[in-house]
Amino acid sequence: MRRVVLAAGVAAIAALAAGCGSSASSGSGSSTNSGNSSSSHVTLRLGFLANITHASALVGLNKGFFTKNLGSGVTLKTSVFSSGTEETTALLAGQLDAAYVGPNPAINAWQKSSGKAIKIISGAASGGAALVVKPSITSASQLKGQKLATPSLGNTQDVALRYYLKSHGLTSTQTGGGDVPVTPIKPNSAAVLQFKSGQIAGGWEPAPYDSEMVADGGKVLVNEATLWPGGKFVTTNLVVTQSFLAAHASVVSNLLKGQVAANDYINKNTSAAETAANAELTTLLGKGLKSSALAASFKEITFTNDPIASSLATDAKHAEAVGLLQPVNLNGIYDLAPLNTVLKANGEPQVSP
Repeated sequence: MRRVVLAAGVAAIAALAAGCGSSASSGSGSSTNSGNSSSSHVTLRLGFLANITHASALVGLNKGFFTKNLGSGVTLKTSVFSSGTEETTALLAGQLDAAYVGPNPAINAWQKSSGKAIKIISGAASGGAALVVKPSITSASQLKGQKLATPSLGNTQDVALRYYLKSHGLTSTQTGGGDVPVTPIKPNSAAVLQFKSGQIAGGWEPAPYDSEMVADGGKVLVNEATLWPGGKFVTTNLVVTQSFLAAHASVVSNLLKGQVAANDYINKNTSAAETAANAELTTLLGKGLKSSALAASFKEITFTNDPIASSLATDAKHAEAVGLLQPVNLNGIYDLAPLNTVLKANGEPQVSP
């Protein structure tokens, strides 16, 4: 069992800190002293988004991979956020121990803490994001004057859209001005509704919301994978706070075992993984996805433990180029030794930063 908190916005983080919800020991296992502290019981606070790009978390929770590997000595407290930007706020406020986040929120947490807050300990997903627009728009030049959505200012899709516009000679401001008004809309499902009703011309959204926009009559103007060498770029990483890693290294190792098991399950049992992810979304949000949007979303994404480090550096440069990030030194942001230990034990290829 686990404790679940729905953090729908930054205001909800205060409730998270206050400890709303009910607590339970995680799953079954034989751990009697998880981590490196003298305490016999540890609480692990894990954040993620209700996106298919975070299906590693959804499947890991639904199939019990996390609770099985964490053992009875760990209480897993999960919190669902609307954007990685909100997760960064929670991480920096000491309200999360680990989180599934996009590359730009991870970079922001690293920079804002002067490299002291987090470490990226694993990749989770690559791909699964696109700019979907109304059918009448067939080129970048036609985006001028069109209102577009992103999940939040400075998040991974927001940076991708603004950089794409800049590379095509179009301006956007952080306050919704410029040639192309870019408006962060939360939750992502609200952007889908606004697109369907004609309030916005489209949006750069992660799966499944890009697929839902397509189902509502939109078309993909830019599949983000086409902008990267070999179509490979990190969409989701697993990060952990440095303080938790130092105090509870074995808990982090067991969390990684759950992460690897979840991705293995997804890659070997895609149909069953789709069902598991949708069941978890239904539990968390009260409803799941239509089967068509679910299947389309999974097809967009490669679930991989490789953090694809080269794309992280490029993401940082893109954020700098559009004025959303000061120059940052990313040396030391990765700690992949625990992951590689797990991968080696499983007979799987190791990864490098």
